[in-house]
Amino acid sequence: MLINEAMAKHFWPARDAVGAQLLIGHGLGPEFEDSPRLIVGVVGDVRDYGLNNEPAPIMYVPEAQVPNGMTALANRLVPFVWTVRTKVAPFSVSVQIQQELSAANGGLAVAHMRSMEQVVGEGETTARTDFNTQLLSIFAGVALLLAGIGVYGLMAYAVQQRTQEIGIRIAPGSSPAGVRTMVVWQGMRLAVVGVVIGVVTALELTRFMAGLIDHVKTWDPTVFAAVAALLSAVALFAAYVPARRASQVDPIVALRYE
Repeated sequence: MLINEAMAKHFWPARDAVGAQLLIGHGLGPEFEDSPRLIVGVVGDVRDYGLNNEPAPIMYVPEAQVPNGMTALANRLVPFVWTVRTKVAPFSVSVQIQQELSAANGGLAVAHMRSMEQVVGEGETTARTDFNTQLLSIFAGVALLLAGIGVYGLMAYAVQQRTQEIGIRIAPGSSPAGVRTMVVWQGMRLAVVGVVIGVVTALELTRFMAGLIDHVKTWDPTVFAAVAALLSAVALFAAYVPARRASQVDPIVALRYE
């Protein structure tokens, strides 16, 4: 028989499990009695019970060597499943697969053929994770849009309130580029402070998000840097539009502005 790594670590934590023997079905009745089996190898773990659950101890026994009583019991509890690996699109050879399996099992019909993508996509854990990811992506997109609108509104209001000041700066000869730089810098200072506060807060909250994301580290420097750069770019664009408008202020009109 073969066992997985979880079973080897659980029952043989201090030594190699290969070479040990296990007795399966003892005490369950004569139809389940089996000879002691030799462990000949340890294979990797699979997460049959959900991506967010730790692998359970599993043993693998050749189907032809399983007692008839054990086979009948297993087939009543879990349908017999074949896994076929293909080099082409799975459903392009579905007819040939059904013919071969039908010939191998004595003419029994093959039902419910699915690709591995469908198996994973239909899983409860994966569906819940996909929903959480989509929901968080929508919230993040809305938050980014609101942040851009907020920066734009704040800078537009500030430019409107300082129209006379900007006109006075331009009248003695201040260049439009200098006015744009001044307004953009003021907006970016607020944005940078907000980004720093947001990154620090996100670092503190990542441990609460670990339960929503399976086997993905919540602290990733690349992701945090990319998000900070994206927020800064949005803030820069939102501040540049009012700054460009401020650089086009007519000093005469500005000095008359009330």
